[in-house]
Amino acid sequence: MTRMLCLLALTTCSFATVLAEDSAPRKLKGLPLQFTEDFSDGADQWKTTDSSAWELQQDGDDQVFALTKKKSNYEPPHRSPYNRAILEDQQFSDVILDVQLQSTSPDYNHRSLCLFFNYVDESHFYYVHFGKKTDAHANQIFIVNDAPRVAISTKTTPGTNWDDEWHHARVVRKVDSGTIEIYFDDMNEPVMTAKDDTFKTGRVGIGSFDDPGRFDDIRIYGKKVEGGGIIGK
Repeated sequence: MTRMLCLLALTTCSFATVLAEDSAPRKLKGLPLQFTEDFSDGADQWKTTDSSAWELQQDGDDQVFALTKKKSNYEPPHRSPYNRAILEDQQFSDVILDVQLQSTSPDYNHRSLCLFFNYVDESHFYYVHFGKKTDAHANQIFIVNDAPRVAISTKTTPGTNWDDEWHHARVVRKVDSGTIEIYFDDMNEPVMTAKDDTFKTGRVGIGSFDDPGRFDDIRIYGKKVEGGGIIGK
């Protein structure tokens, strides 16, 4: 079963309506639906950087994938998020990653969750950091290119207004134009944008830099590709 986020006057409402899985649109922004995940059958398709940091939890009638550690035992090769769960065996070029997510962290300026895309390997990928307060290392779109993460946002906001409720986030990546658009609750206007053509393909994932949170109802639209990620081509 899946949730539908209700938005009223750009504020977040509780999930009041439960939808069947087949209610997902078969295309979004011209890209076909390639994968759905509600974790009702577990999380075996997701490779975590630290399995001890993740667990399946119940949220009402739903089963969700929960990140339970603030900082996991994983040490990345370069300064970048510690907590990652990457979808295995599926590579995309153009991709839309659509996720319901909930921060379970106590409130503070860097309260955050992350989404990963065009993930080639643990040293080459993009991610978006939904941080409570924006600075050079928070609430930005980042690239990790065999070096510590660097913000590449051309637009962002003063911060992501986290509370304890579920929210709707979306990444839209188009490789030919190099554009990246990030949405949060309002699917009509991106809260962050960037333009970069370093990584053309890769996997997608969920997680955080060093905060707990929960994820559910993931939908991936995109162009599937075979083989590993292509760097700078």
